[in-house]
This record gives sequence, structure tokens and C-alpha cells, in this order.
Amino acid sequence: MPELTLENIEKISRDVKKQDITFFNLADQLIDHICCDIEKEMEEGLTFYEAYRRVKQNMGPQRLKEIQQETLYAIDTKYRFMKNTMKISGVAGTILFGFAVLFKIQHWAGAGFMLTIGALILALVFMPSALGILWKETHSRNRLLLFITGFLTAMFFIFGILFKVQHWPQANILISLAGITGLFCFLPLIVAYRLSDQENKPKRPVYLIGTLGIIFYSAGMIFKMQHWPAATILMLTGLIILSVIALPWYTWLMWKNEKHINSRFLFIVIGSLAIIIPGALFNLSLQYAYEDGFYPHQQQQQELFKYLYNKNSSFVNIYKDSSGCTEIEKLHSSTNGLISIIEKIQVKMVRASEGEPGKPAVADEQILMTEQGIEIQYRMLTRPFNTGPAKDFLLPGCTSREELDKAIRDYCNLISDLVPEGNREKYRTFLEPSVYLPADSAENPGVSLMTGLHALELLKNGILTMESKMFNIIIREPKSV
Repeated sequence: MPELTLENIEKISRDVKKQDITFFNLADQLIDHICCDIEKEMEEGLTFYEAYRRVKQNMGPQRLKEIQQETLYAIDTKYRFMKNTMKISGVAGTILFGFAVLFKIQHWAGAGFMLTIGALILALVFMPSALGILWKETHSRNRLLLFITGFLTAMFFIFGILFKVQHWPQANILISLAGITGLFCFLPLIVAYRLSDQENKPKRPVYLIGTLGIIFYSAGMIFKMQHWPAATILMLTGLIILSVIALPWYTWLMWKNEKHINSRFLFIVIGSLAIIIPGALFNLSLQYAYEDGFYPHQQQQQELFKYLYNKNSSFVNIYKDSSGCTEIEKLHSSTNGLISIIEKIQVKMVRASEGEPGKPAVADEQILMTEQGIEIQYRMLTRPFNTGPAKDFLLPGCTSREELDKAIRDYCNLISDLVPEGNREKYRTFLEPSVYLPADSAENPGVSLMTGLHALELLKNGILTMESKMFNIIIREPKSV
């Protein structure tokens, strides 16, 4: 009967220890059992490495860990309790999260409650029990920090998503903490653990490149959720690194000598899709958020503008022969002039966004002329996320903003003469530009086109509301004019 050399036994011992077999005497028993199986295979004329490969294929990659888990489950009451807790809480939290998403999409009652309970179960029950099981199965102090940082990353991320969906404060802080612990603590520890394995020397470069791709992609996701600039560039860079370089390279290293596809290849493909598909859906979700959120709001503001404009115009016609007709027409003319300045800014912003840098487009499809003035066709905009126009035409210091601020000051001076002295500051504050537009050139430098246009729509309706109020004051108190 063939016998194994000391070098062969050491090779088997190292492989068993890599499986984190820590239970008392179990590792020695498994090593002895594997050696016997290899010797039986070698009786058929196989070399040690051929026999060892066949034994490992027969056992499966996770069989040694499963044996330890079964042993612990059978004799360790605490381990059995934590294992059952992890299973139940993991299933319950996931189901609650799934139903919460469904209820949220359908706008049914109870979505927020289920989302909150699901997050609490996953973060405060499932994650701690999983951490305890990992420690129980490995007893590796070197990997304890890895487990803790993974636990913190998952907990911050779960609560960050919960707070974000529920519109609670501090959501951005939690998501940022998840990104910091994940990218700068958890991920580097995983890479260090993989690089410390001497048998992984040929794979070290691909591990480093793959880590770089994950960092870029994850940072892009966080930037996207936080509405920070350069999110798309980061995500695209990460995807290119992962899908074009890291994944093909790793696949070649793993299976260049394999004749058949095994299950690990399928897991890598599924894992890659798990990265790409959620990212694509997340971006589509943000894109549709404009359609489901901004567009109806813009249209509502446009309808309100038409109503206020027609109402004020009718008021002017009705009181043409009144004692205050001169003041009414003067105010109405000033209002139209101010709104005209705002609409010119809107036109400039749309044309700049639809055209190329330095070459504004005509944008006839996006800008229509009506009896009340211009009407922007928001659903026709091709670049609603463009941040250039708001920066060029709305931030303090630019020519258009200075012209608008001066026109608003002149308008406020006009209405100040129409109201009692004690109420003048209140009315002036109502049309303060900083209420509607960025107050500082360093504030919100990434304001999108849609956000800027929405702010101007609100400002126009605020002006018409103020005009209507002034009309009533003129009619009620003609002596104060």
C-alpha cells in the first residue's frame, strides 16, 4: 500500500488549517481520514496530487467546515442557539424587507413599519449572531478585526438605507460611515488576508486590481446616493476595471488548466451580475425619480402660474376705471418685467443645457410660447441632471443673477411704497432671492438644471402672489398709495 511522505502530510495539514477547523482534535481526525482516502486512491496508480485532487472533489470545497459545524451543533448548546437565531432572524428580516419594498412601491400602509422592524432584526439580531458564529467556528484573532469591521459596515449600511428611505435625519452620515468602514477597513483587511496566503502569489495582482475596481464602484454608489458629483465616472471606472480586467484575468488564472466548468465559475458570474444589475437599477431608479417627482411638481407650478397670471390680468382689466388704476397698471407692468427677466434666464439655461459648451441650442421643442409667456416642456429635456446652467446663470456673481437681484430689489422698493411701514420688511423678506436661489457661490455647486428651473418657477409664482396681495391693498386703502 502506498504511503504518504512527511511533505504530503504537511500539505494536507496546511489545507485543513485554512478551513479554520478549530474544534478540539477534529482537525487531527480529519487529516487522518483524508490521508487514508488518498492512500486508497493511490493504490489505483495515481500520484499524490492526482489522488488528493480526486479526494477533494469527492468531499466538496465546504465539506470540512460542514463537518465542524455539524459537530458544534450537536454538542454545543450556545452554538446551536446562535445558529438557530441567525437562521430565523435572517429569514424574518429579509422577508420583512422584501414586503416593505413591495408596500413602498405600491404606496400601501405599513411599509415604513415593516422596513424599520426588518432593519432592526437584521442589524441587531442577525448580524451579532452571525458574528458570534464566525468567532465560534474560527477562533481566529487575526480575523476578528475583519469580522468586526464587516459587522459595522453592514450595520451602518442597513440603518443608512432605512433612514434614507424613511427620510429621517443623519441618513447621509450613516451611509458615509458604511462607505468609510467598508472601503478603508473591511475591504483592505480582506485583501491583506488573501495576499498573506503564499499559494495565492500568482493571484495577488488580480486581487489588487479587483479591489481597486470595487473601491471605485462602491464609492460611485455612495456618491450617487449622496448626490455628490463624479458619481457616474467612479461607477463606470469601477465597472470597467472589474468586468474588463479583473474578472477575465481571475477566470483565466482559476481555470486555465480546467477542462470542465465547475460551480465556482457559476458563483463568480452570479456575483458579477449581483454587482452590475443593482447598480444599473439604482441609476434607473434615480433617473425615474425625476419623472415621478420633479416633473409633476414642475407641471403643478406651471398650472399655478397660469392661474395666478390670468387672475391678476383679469383684476387689472376689471379695475381699469378705478381710482387706483394707475398704481395697479404700474405694478402689473413691473411684475411682467420681472417675470420676463426670470423667463429669459430659464430660456438661457435650457438652451445651454441642450447645446454644446459655447454653442447654445435653439431648443424649440423644449420651449413653447404661450399667452402667459414661455412654457418649458420638462419631459423633453435631454439632460435634466446637467449642473452647468445653474452654475453659469443662477449662482451669485454671474451676470444673470446680478441682473435678477437688481430687478427684485427694484420691485421690492416699489411694493414698499404700497404697504404700511410696519409691514414692509415682511413683504420684502417674502421675495428675498436667497429664499429661492443659492445664497453663496460655494453653496450647492452641483445644482441640477431641473432644480434650478424649479426654483425659478417658485419665484415666479411668489411674485404673482405678491402682486395679487398688493392689488387688494391698493383697492382697500387707496389713500396709502
